[in-house]
Amino acid sequence: MSKNQNKSTIIDFDNFPRWIIMVLDIFISILALALAYFVRFDFYTESYSEIILKEWDNIKNALPFVILLKFAVFYFFKIHKGLVRHTSLEDVRRIFFALLTFSTLLLLAGLVRVLVYDGRFILPTSVLIVEFLASLLFMIGFRFSVKILYFELHKPKVEDRKFILIYGSGVSGLITKRTIEKDPGISSKIVGFLDDNQKLEGNRLEGVPIYHSAQLVELIKKHSITELIVAIQKPEKKNITNVVEKCLEHDVVVTRVPSFQRWINGEFNLNQIRKVNIDDLLGRDPINLEVEAVKRELKDKVVLITGAAGSIGSGIARQILNYQPSKIILLDQWESGLYDLQIDLIAQEKDGNVEVVIGDVRDFIRMKRLFMALKPDIVFHAAAYKHVPLMENNPSEAVKTNVLGTKNIVDLADEFKVEKMVMISTDKAVNPTNVMGASKRIAEIYAQNKNETSSTLFVTTRFGNVLGSNGSVIPLFKRQIEQGGPVTVTDENVTRYFMTIPEACQLVLEAGAMGKGGEIFVFDMGKPVRIVDLAKKMIRLSGLELGKDIEIKITGLRPGEKLYEELLADKENTLPTHHPQILKGKVCLTAGNIEQEIDELIYLFDQQDNEAIVKQMKQIVPEFVSNNSQYTKLD
Repeated sequence: MSKNQNKSTIIDFDNFPRWIIMVLDIFISILALALAYFVRFDFYTESYSEIILKEWDNIKNALPFVILLKFAVFYFFKIHKGLVRHTSLEDVRRIFFALLTFSTLLLLAGLVRVLVYDGRFILPTSVLIVEFLASLLFMIGFRFSVKILYFELHKPKVEDRKFILIYGSGVSGLITKRTIEKDPGISSKIVGFLDDNQKLEGNRLEGVPIYHSAQLVELIKKHSITELIVAIQKPEKKNITNVVEKCLEHDVVVTRVPSFQRWINGEFNLNQIRKVNIDDLLGRDPINLEVEAVKRELKDKVVLITGAAGSIGSGIARQILNYQPSKIILLDQWESGLYDLQIDLIAQEKDGNVEVVIGDVRDFIRMKRLFMALKPDIVFHAAAYKHVPLMENNPSEAVKTNVLGTKNIVDLADEFKVEKMVMISTDKAVNPTNVMGASKRIAEIYAQNKNETSSTLFVTTRFGNVLGSNGSVIPLFKRQIEQGGPVTVTDENVTRYFMTIPEACQLVLEAGAMGKGGEIFVFDMGKPVRIVDLAKKMIRLSGLELGKDIEIKITGLRPGEKLYEELLADKENTLPTHHPQILKGKVCLTAGNIEQEIDELIYLFDQQDNEAIVKQMKQIVPEFVSNNSQYTKLD
């Protein structure tokens, strides 16, 4: 028989009919029984035939009963059902209890025979004990021998093997190790665990050494590490960023184990491992919300979310559902997006107190009917146009949605005495250089001025760029990389702040809870990121080489685009809040008849005169200075 045939035989072992496994187990048990008798007589060989005949006379009538009883017990415990080459501790447990049950039943049957029949046990007690131990040893040994043989025959060639480090020596890391080791199709060797806890350094976990993360580069060079698997469920951002950076520098592939919640039926398999993406590195550690304060603000309230189909609006909706509002009104003009959100909530059984409304914030009559019918207590206003180049070419639409749409919601919130309105703004509203940013700044001004005369509290939040949101740079780069490039960057010196969708939504909820009216809340977003560095990192995370597999193309700043963004203007005073990552800016109210100037701006929409619109915007927002735009001449 050839080597390949041997392999095939081992591979097909688990496909044998289950009765063959049962017969093998019974045969092993008979051998164990024979061994038990040899042990009973100390392997004495003199007059051997006489001893055999005498013992055979004692047990020959009982032997069919012994075999039948063992068969019945084995079948009851289903020890033949386990896949032999995947024998585990659970299989060992079943075998142990099956043999223990058999021995106990046979002992009880022997007692009945002693008391009722001929005063003899079915098997001598010493034989029963030795048979139990021998059967246990042989049956477990048989299974593990097949398992070891299988893995040896399928062990990959040394030159084809991957050398892996597992980052994290906790439960998730241990499960990852076991999963890799039991899969013969994985040509890999686990070199060690990497951990940030220096106290664990030098220890071993199931025979595998634990190293401190500071030794990463040394380990990569010494053991030719090809892959690092991140198995920490909630790693500190700075630590994982540092580890990934070092891996990328040395061409080590970085993958990640998903969260426990995403394991299929509570079990992890290697197909669930995914590559680390840029979102894992740019976000910060989660914000700790003042849960009770947010709950008091939202519990049993009717909450209206405009722009609910967007990334931020839908994220806010999902989080608010955890705080027991009496009703959530999801408003958007984007039918498909609202439908997808509704289906998602239905699948999660969270749609019981949700009202889905198709409508446009620019339509005052439609919005007024909504307020009259549903009477919201709190409004989160996320509806807006946000793309800088598109709004630069369509200022009338920026005004109609971002200014008129916001004015409609603000006025109705005031008229219907809404408790609080939280407006979502942008860092591009600070010293705006484009139409989109200026339109959002005008919306902020209107809401802040209305706060001075209204019983409604108007609060503003400002975001940087949101990772993974519709139209953001991350999905764009991903598509370009998947298509083979080039990856387009407007300028090598462009920097942006980044935050995740959950972070943005948490900021909104915090603002809703702590806002007293008139404030602008901003997030401490850390250091800005160079977009070109972001593109390079995404290329390397995708396993590609810059300049060889894919190129970066510098396209030049787009109309209205800044090199860098700001979160608070110079004239705004930043004050701390109860949360170290959230700051409050108190902005001076704009002088003059601001409402009249905004009404005049909205009136210009009907004239469709873009220059007149932008000129009026610059009058309302004096710090609006166009950059790389056709409207620079108006400054």
